[in-house]
Amino acid sequence: MRILGVVLLIVGLAGLALGTFEYTRKERVLDWGPVQVDTKKKKSVTIPPLAAGGAAAAGLVLILVGSRRK
Repeated sequence: MRILGVVLLIVGLAGLALGTFEYTRKERVLDWGPVQVDTKKKKSVTIPPLAAGGAAAAGLVLILVGSRRK
């Protein structure tokens, strides 16, 4: 349970620090026999601060509960 808490805490803090992340997606535009045309599109994903903060808080709770049980 402590490991899950640490993972959630790290992911939550990273989400709060970054806010958004971008990735590139390759998409086939034309496939006509031997002719193939591809394009690259940039996509961005916004991480909601409330979700990132909730994940960090849940991770902290799991760490505290895991340390009390031992």
